Amino acid sequence: MRRIFPKRTSKEAIVSAVAVLVRDIDESKAWQVTVEEFKKPRTNQQNAYLWGVVYPAILEAGGEMLRGWLADDLHEYFLGEVYGWETLEGMGRKRLRPLKRTSRMTRSEFMEYLEQVSQRCANMGIVIPEPTYAPTDH
Repeated sequence: MRRIFPKRTSKEAIVSAVAVLVRDIDESKAWQVTVEEFKKPRTNQQNAYLWGVVYPAILEAGGEMLRGWLADDLHEYFLGEVYGWETLEGMGRKRLRPLKRTSRMTRSEFMEYLEQVSQRCANMGIVIPEPTYAPTDH
């Protein structure tokens, strides 16, 4: 179950609602209850801009330098370059994986990621078109 409480909901109201949520759980099973701050996730418009505008613009402008690259390759590369890499070992090989993914980002984190990608591309002489949506659209 997941429940989001609006800002300024009293603690008493939250406690009461949580009590109702867990009142009828099956006692024969183990349960995990987590309470965390709610942050608005990235928007569909932001994601569409990244995959429909940003990555295609990079691939087009990259020319020979990016021959054979796909949008998925760019996504992995920029995530790792912006947020760092972890090394995974298996079957006698090592590979790198980005430490952070965009699917779990908040709206503001996603905007920061887009700014980082745009800045890195600008340093390579690649200009990314500005978004035509409001970053806080729902």
